[in-house]
Amino acid sequence: MRPVRPAAARGRPERVLLAALVFVVGAASLGVEIAVARLLAPYFGASTIVWANTIAVVLVALSTGYWFGGRIADRHPHLRGLCLLVLGAAVLIAAVPFAARPFLGFSVDAFAEVSVGGFAGSLFGVLILVAVPVMLLGAAAPWAVRLAVDDVRGSGEVVGRLYAISTAGSLLGTMVSALILIPLVGTQRTFLVFAAALALVAALGAGRRLAVAAPVALVLALVLVPVGTIKGAGEGRVLYEAETTHQYARVVERDDGSRALELNEGQAVHSLLLPGSYLTGDYWDGHLVLPAASGRPAPRRIAILGNAGGTVARAFGHYFPRTRVDAVEIDAELTELGRRYLDLRNPRMRVHAEDARPWLERSAGGFDAIMVDAYRQPYIPFYLATREFFELTRERLAPGGLTIVNVGHPEGSDRLEQVLGATMAAAFPRVMRYPIEATNTLLVAGAGVFSAPRLRAASASLPAELRPLAHEAAAGLAPRLRGGEVYTDDRAPVEWLVDSSLLEYANE
Repeated sequence: MRPVRPAAARGRPERVLLAALVFVVGAASLGVEIAVARLLAPYFGASTIVWANTIAVVLVALSTGYWFGGRIADRHPHLRGLCLLVLGAAVLIAAVPFAARPFLGFSVDAFAEVSVGGFAGSLFGVLILVAVPVMLLGAAAPWAVRLAVDDVRGSGEVVGRLYAISTAGSLLGTMVSALILIPLVGTQRTFLVFAAALALVAALGAGRRLAVAAPVALVLALVLVPVGTIKGAGEGRVLYEAETTHQYARVVERDDGSRALELNEGQAVHSLLLPGSYLTGDYWDGHLVLPAASGRPAPRRIAILGNAGGTVARAFGHYFPRTRVDAVEIDAELTELGRRYLDLRNPRMRVHAEDARPWLERSAGGFDAIMVDAYRQPYIPFYLATREFFELTRERLAPGGLTIVNVGHPEGSDRLEQVLGATMAAAFPRVMRYPIEATNTLLVAGAGVFSAPRLRAASASLPAELRPLAHEAAAGLAPRLRGGEVYTDDRAPVEWLVDSSLLEYANE
């Protein structure tokens, strides 16, 4: 058995290597956390529930690793053992892209059968895919401290330095994965980049053979990483898919020639194109006629908060060519997908790649209609569902203008609609509902007079294709549902409300 050198005898190269290991381990820990949340998004969404599961599993794994690393470091206080541990973590992280698609696809099917949903599915997915490698990364920190401390009298300074280096690595890993690697090379190769960084540094202290073999193996992994679609289409052909800065997005062409923009887990369609038509036969069409409920057939100016691929903006350009459209979509790449695949053309449209509420705060207002459809399925962002937000929309409307909100919900569930109706009623004197689909209700609010008779009267001045839709909307307009809590910026538990509604629907 080779004798272990005392810590005091370690030279500068080993101390530098320890610092490099701690830095790269810190970067990989947070980089993997960001990447695994994006890996889950096409299957379980990108809700706060999924993020909570990801963060919780990573924290538990790191905590377990700290405990395990402290125990093993006292028994094996040598650099080669630490480097082998980090190499093991690198190998497991490199395996994630190859295992993720078949495993997560199986998980979605299995959990759908028992109606457990995204909470358990995403928790199980994170546990299986990254818990062990993250635990090994957590074990590296106390092991590095054990090797770096020469004398207990200077232990505080050594530990503080290593923690600072690790935190700096974590910061870099977070920013690089979110802002550079995922948008440029994709989630799968992001895992391999962090695995390669870990292996390259760890191999320097793991022996000559591994110092050559590990980088070569990871370069091969980068070449062999699965290509093609990230997630197979359940119906139709995937024309395009990408991981944008904000989410996973893809365009699917169905057998009937229609094209749909799907985001994240793909359970909802966010934009739709039917061949040779500007109408969709779905809830988007309601936005074309409901502004006329104020008695004005053609609005002068509208704002669409949550434009996605531009289904409504495209239709306005065709039916109301003189209407100015401010299309607000936080994810600029969705607008490009709309132009490329969904025939998004409107000369009077101005696109704003911004978050909806800050943009509306800065806008000068004067809108005849503000349309809110900014879902990140299945949730409305909480700050677009509060009294303060609807008060802001009221301030930005022109006299007689209307705020129109799409409320997506499980079939037969009214809880979200009741809450949004009550919250809008706290800001507007009049709120009405139009249940246009079994899973979509359009809520309409205004400070002026609007009604079904006004919509029916104005329909005669609408384009011919829209008149039947206007009559259907007029027949369906009714007072809002009673009940529901008023949400505020301080308290708006949208996620809990939606999750409980989904659970009730699944158990029926």
